[in-house]
Amino acid sequence: MTEQSAAAAARATVYGYPRQGRNRELKKAVEGYWKGRVDAAALRETAAGLRRTNWRQLADAGIHEVPSGDFSYYDHVLDTSVMVGAVPERHRSAVDADETQGYFAMARGTQDVAPLEMTKWFDTNYHYLVPELGPETVFAADSTKQVGELTEALALGLTARPVLLGPVTYLLLAKPAPGVAADFEPLTLLDRLLPVYAEILADLRAAGADWVQLDEPALVQDRTPAELTAVARAYRELGGVADRPKLLVASYFGRLGDALPVLAKAPVDGLALDFTESGAANLESLAAVGGLPGKRLVAGVVDGRNIWINDFEKSLATLGTLLGLAGQVDVSASCSLLHVPLDATAEGDIDPEIVRWLAFARQKSAEIATLARALTEGTAAITAELAANRAALASRAGSALTQDPAVRARAAAVTDADGRRSQPYAVRTAAQRAHLRLPLLPTTTIGSFPQTTELRTARADLRKGRIDTAGYEERIREEIREVVTFQEKTGIDVLVHGEPERNDMVQYFAEQLTGYVATRHGWVQSYGTRYVRPPVLVGDISRPEPMTVRWTSYAQSLTDRPVKGMLTGPVTMLAWSFVRDDQPLGDTARQVALALRDEVGDLEAAGTSVIQVDEPALRETLPLRAADHAGYLAWATESFRLTTAGVRPETQIHTHMCYAEFGDIVQAIDDLDADVISLEAARSHMQVAGELASHGYPREAGPGVYDIHSPRVPSAEEATALLRKGLEAIPAERLWVNPDCGLKTRGWPETRASLENLVTAARAIRTGPADGGS
Repeated sequence: MTEQSAAAAARATVYGYPRQGRNRELKKAVEGYWKGRVDAAALRETAAGLRRTNWRQLADAGIHEVPSGDFSYYDHVLDTSVMVGAVPERHRSAVDADETQGYFAMARGTQDVAPLEMTKWFDTNYHYLVPELGPETVFAADSTKQVGELTEALALGLTARPVLLGPVTYLLLAKPAPGVAADFEPLTLLDRLLPVYAEILADLRAAGADWVQLDEPALVQDRTPAELTAVARAYRELGGVADRPKLLVASYFGRLGDALPVLAKAPVDGLALDFTESGAANLESLAAVGGLPGKRLVAGVVDGRNIWINDFEKSLATLGTLLGLAGQVDVSASCSLLHVPLDATAEGDIDPEIVRWLAFARQKSAEIATLARALTEGTAAITAELAANRAALASRAGSALTQDPAVRARAAAVTDADGRRSQPYAVRTAAQRAHLRLPLLPTTTIGSFPQTTELRTARADLRKGRIDTAGYEERIREEIREVVTFQEKTGIDVLVHGEPERNDMVQYFAEQLTGYVATRHGWVQSYGTRYVRPPVLVGDISRPEPMTVRWTSYAQSLTDRPVKGMLTGPVTMLAWSFVRDDQPLGDTARQVALALRDEVGDLEAAGTSVIQVDEPALRETLPLRAADHAGYLAWATESFRLTTAGVRPETQIHTHMCYAEFGDIVQAIDDLDADVISLEAARSHMQVAGELASHGYPREAGPGVYDIHSPRVPSAEEATALLRKGLEAIPAERLWVNPDCGLKTRGWPETRASLENLVTAARAIRTGPADGGS
């Protein structure tokens, strides 16, 4: 773009920012509060300090308008439920007695009260707490948090824009409350909810808000005509509120589609749209509706979900086109920066050449500010930045680090036969039952056991040189012996080694595969105080040597019961990494699958008869539009089968999925051709078991009976009741008994008690009257 075409006073802004702090101060404060070491006042002060730091970082980077209200102790959807008074009745007394403790009771539950259900936030690895609503729900405005955080930002002399989850998306994310008819549609509560939003908007205007952002990411999914009518009604009513702030309706994670003309005609003051590759169609659609004359357009041209540097020239070309389509064009990321780590400059262990290619939240903020400056002043104002950007992009494109001819040749040689087991399931299951000799309702766990303080200390001691490798490995052997002994004593049928050597289910493998780079400080929130460090997929993938055989074989040497080999599947290896954006995802998945196929073969050769390949991200990565599903599922299921299909019939292949809605991918689950699948089911009360039965799923399944994301210990009676519900859908000869997910984040006391109750439940049903579905 040229100086003549530059617009005046383009603003730089972001939708949201990482919450945790440079050293995960929020995690430490919240967990300290849970343990009684930090009081509520100290927790609030830590949170306020992190907000101040975030806002100042953004302002220093050149961001003109900072977000407020996006900060959360646990989850912004839970915050919205509090804001609109949608507190479940079972949590009401806890919230009334102590707001902070009640808030965390909704998130985590207590020994006596179950938490809200948790599931994935669209196609990300962030988890939100699902609102529970019903015909009797009464909403009530509580703008305390939003007004308070806006006031904090304004006191720093900053221009701040409060961020709210929009009313339509909030209702579309909700579920019927327990006891409410399953066909109840929360969106029918819209007319009851809108006056509450109007009241909150008025409170924010009175507190000094010029603009308020209403996030409506659900509108980038396929929406029915009735839902689009509800969108029009919602923003017609909110847009008509007297003395309100200006309204910016934000969508992200893709193209807005049929909702774009609805919002373009609504009496709102601006739209925020994704103009990265995932939302590229928004530009054409915006032109087709005649643009946004007289309105503000916040253009998400910097990728908020991946960590590669922006292509300035490409973004400026997009922005130049957009100048003719709106009254005001401002610059932002494609979504909240919550989904990327904080600062790439902290990664001193990564090859400096690679660091040049990376942009975390702080770098993306600077990119946004640079693009806004170019839009205002012309490209001559960023000559140096443009030159550096071109050089970094050329460095990545031409680097030998990104391509391995041998890996590419192997992937190109794959045939359809490589992705098929040698025998059909009916033959395999007979061979497996004869070989494994498991009881009815076999018990197992998902893989990981608690990562104790001693384990974490040993890992830190090894890293800092306080112990040598031999000392560290002896500590790992001790932990494996303890885990195996406990499982045998408890009566679990198929054991695991507990994964004490693994820091993370993706990072552990990434560190042993070529083509991946692991970060030291690249933390990203997954849920609550659970943060992960997604590795960076830089180049072509191969496996230099076995990764898991040694410790699995050691565990098997301690017992006569089968020990599962534990691997992370190719789709999850991509979904929970920052993937390369210079080749199709399916090509990368095939490379990862071939590396894992080698590991599966080595495990089997070492005597491992049960191998679990976890794919918790299969549903999470499903594209948001139905038209895009088939292409994704084709390469996703192929990559799983390519990983697992080379084993003998008597080797039992398991997979695991958790915390997502599975009903719309049951056919894909079937297409994986795994022998056993375990799934999250405790919080959703065995919903997935019915979905499998409705599909006619023919293989074995273990819908979880123990919610591991809550510290509460389910009783044996509770586990038994869930098992009986599972048996209504899945016959006993095909039903497994297991927790929802791995036990890494739990403590040993609750783990012991919960697994003992799980085994007791399985035994009670085995020895009781015959049960089973058809």
